[in-house]
Amino acid sequence: MTRRALALAAVAIGQVSPNPLVGCIIVSEAGELVGEGTYVYDNVLHAETIALNQAGVRAKGGTAYVSLEPHSHYGKTPPCTDALINAGITRVVCPIEDPNPLVSGKGFEQLRSNGIEVVTGILADEAAKQNEKFICWHRKKRPFVHLKLAMSLDGRISLKNSISTALSNEAALKHVHDLRHEYDAILIGGNTAFVDYPSLTDRSGKLRRRKLVRIVLDNRLQIPVGSPLVFKANETPTLVFTNSKDLKKIEELHAKGVEVIEPEQGGRNLDVILAQLAERQIQSVLVEGGMGVAGAFCDAKLVDKFTFMIAPLVIGGCEAPSAIGGKGAETLNDAMNLSDIQIVRHGSDIEITGYPNTAAANE
Repeated sequence: MTRRALALAAVAIGQVSPNPLVGCIIVSEAGELVGEGTYVYDNVLHAETIALNQAGVRAKGGTAYVSLEPHSHYGKTPPCTDALINAGITRVVCPIEDPNPLVSGKGFEQLRSNGIEVVTGILADEAAKQNEKFICWHRKKRPFVHLKLAMSLDGRISLKNSISTALSNEAALKHVHDLRHEYDAILIGGNTAFVDYPSLTDRSGKLRRRKLVRIVLDNRLQIPVGSPLVFKANETPTLVFTNSKDLKKIEELHAKGVEVIEPEQGGRNLDVILAQLAERQIQSVLVEGGMGVAGAFCDAKLVDKFTFMIAPLVIGGCEAPSAIGGKGAETLNDAMNLSDIQIVRHGSDIEITGYPNTAAANE
């Protein structure tokens, strides 16, 4: 039943940020599934309340399976712990605590103090991974950073001279849009904006609560005024972080709806940038390159998750840009060691995803 609660939570991907994904199942004292709920931000009601409303009097003496610790404080809604207690639930099965300091441990404590048995730890890794963005946002006080790069077998991201190059096949591209759907923002460097003329949109066709925020780190302010990023800025939030003092270009971008931000500590100070994004309630960022931006995030140890989409191509040459620039590791001991590796095929392309040990989602 815990797995079913996690599946219910996943239904609302893209529809809850900056809150967590939560699913709930109510099983009666006789062992019958009598209620289930999925939290969606705009519906206000929490998963536990939805499931309890379905169950009605059949909830009394039953068990609630919840994917994340029920909250015990008053927010937009009354405490879910009160709803469970008042419904006569006698047992709550929940994998993990909520990292929000307003909730963390307090929900379980209230349930136990009211005589309800609380069971934790079942499918804890799966539950933590499902809410890895929310957990990172609370524990690290910054957005969850997922670096996704498309590359050839020999680690190149384009042809020489940084010519715009589409490496991924159709199946892999479809998956990338499904991935974008999970994130609050997508981030690239100024050179990628200049060379690729990307639109950086979520074309998954799935429901999302907030528009995907587009972010460009562009110290030289290379982004063309006529690019799709600028052309659609009045429709889709677009942020450009820069050190440039080109006031004419800045005014042109502002006139098109682009928000140009000049951080006091520099347009490439990633800690400052991530802190500003966190203040905007941006819980997660998908970084899509290029090599300079990828290298900067890696050097700063700010990547929480890696995905490499590898096409069966060999580009070669000394001038073709590699996937990750920056300073890099001086020794193999300094190199980031990935764990929890997953390998998936998308037609002829291969997706490899893993977590650096220094940035594991459940630390």
